[in-house]
Amino acid sequence: MPALNQNVRDLPVWVDPDRLSGAPCFQGTRCPVEAMFANLQSGLSLDEFLDCFPEVTREQAVAVLEHSKREFTLSVASGRSCSTPAFLVRCSNV
Repeated sequence: MPALNQNVRDLPVWVDPDRLSGAPCFQGTRCPVEAMFANLQSGLSLDEFLDCFPEVTREQAVAVLEHSKREFTLSVASGRSCSTPAFLVRCSNV
C-alpha cells in the first residue's frame, strides 16, 4: 500500500497563493476542491456537482475522491487521527 500523501503530486490539483487565497483548485480551473466536498456533503450527487462545475472533469473529481479514500484508509489503519471530510465518515482514535 502506498505511503500517505505519496501520490499528491499526481492529483489534478493546483495551488497558487495569489488566486483564491491559495485554496487547492482542480487543475485548469478556478474551482476549489473544497467546493466538491461541500456540495457532496450538502447532498448533491457527483453528477450534479459536475453539472454545476462543467470545467471539472469526472476523472479529476474521481481522482481526488479516490485519494481521499486512500488517505482515510491509511490514517485509520495506522491509528492516526482522521482528516477526511465529515460527509465521508466521522472517525476518532477509539
